[in-house]
Amino acid sequence: MSKLLVSFLIFCNVALSNSIWYGQTTFNVLQFDAVGDGQTDDSEAFLKAWEALCGATEANDTGTPTLVVPAEKTFLLQPIKFSGPCKSNSVHVQILGKIVAPNTLHAWKECKEFWISFSEVTNLTINGTGEIDGNGKPWWSKASQLHHVAIHFYKCDYLQLRGLKHLDSPKAHITINNCNNVSVSNLHIIAPEDSPNTDGIDISMSTFVNIHNSTIGTGDDCIALNNGSSHINITSIVCGPGHGISVGSLGEDGAYETAEEVHVRNCTFNGTKNGARIKTWQGGSGYVKGISFENITLIGAKNPIIIDQYYCDKNGHNCKPSASAVNVSNVIYRGFQGTYANEEEAIIFDCSNNPGCQNVTMNQINITSTLDPGKNISAACKNVNGTFDPAVPCSPWAYLHP
Repeated sequence: MSKLLVSFLIFCNVALSNSIWYGQTTFNVLQFDAVGDGQTDDSEAFLKAWEALCGATEANDTGTPTLVVPAEKTFLLQPIKFSGPCKSNSVHVQILGKIVAPNTLHAWKECKEFWISFSEVTNLTINGTGEIDGNGKPWWSKASQLHHVAIHFYKCDYLQLRGLKHLDSPKAHITINNCNNVSVSNLHIIAPEDSPNTDGIDISMSTFVNIHNSTIGTGDDCIALNNGSSHINITSIVCGPGHGISVGSLGEDGAYETAEEVHVRNCTFNGTKNGARIKTWQGGSGYVKGISFENITLIGAKNPIIIDQYYCDKNGHNCKPSASAVNVSNVIYRGFQGTYANEEEAIIFDCSNNPGCQNVTMNQINITSTLDPGKNISAACKNVNGTFDPAVPCSPWAYLHP
């Protein structure tokens, strides 16, 4: 009898808990006992709010279920995972306030790869006028330790990200993996120029991703297109400081990796270490093809155009040339104008011996040196063939590789 009574009470508590939110489609984290003082751990409250959101159904008269992070509050979160699938066809997270990570290494309760992650949530929209601060500074000097990606998306098809400010991630600010049909717009991503590995947006194993009308300035790539990136459109991005927009790196440790149909248009590189970059490791395999960089503005970029098939960022840089390499082909550079800040070559095509870089097109290149405005610009070329702008001749280049 007592066991039956306990079971009945548990059932009633669960039913009551569910009924509290029945029919509701807006869930403010304050309703779930979030404090928002920037000191109290609000992770549990956010998870409860997410559970209610993800369990809600979309009604014709009330719209898409929405989780609200209110303005004028600061919410401290420990590493946290928001998992789907959700009952509704779409869910909305509106961030109006500020979300912060722990501000010291010892304050992190768990050491995980991702600080905030979303997994298997279809038709997820995250937008607002708020701010996500990764408090990454304590991690930047700990190169040998695991750093935390600020926000990670995995298998979130039809994802939309809009309007937020992202600050000072311990590692990459946003990573998008195994997601299809993604729209990213009007973001402002900021980290110091000397902050290591703080990429703005990293894409991998994802297709049909559109990134546009955003400002990204960090200590590493503004946007990196990694293995499995295909049909990526990047437009109207202001990049700088940082390492430019990069396809790769690909082929590390002999891996077979690919990237294709990546198109970058109407972007500005302001004070970046690189501009339009493709980087692959020696010894890898696979391909990079169907890549275009068009209508690009340069403001003191150090390496405006570079293909580096000898990329190596391992400690000691002990990377040896190999007989195999990722195949780079069908690459277009068109409509570059502005200035570069480099005493050496403005354009570098450092391609592997086998198979080299095939069908590279470069035209309408109008670049001048900030250090020597009268200098004639040329491209330093090794193992590359294609069609080149007569105003920017391709000169043979031995560089460092046999």
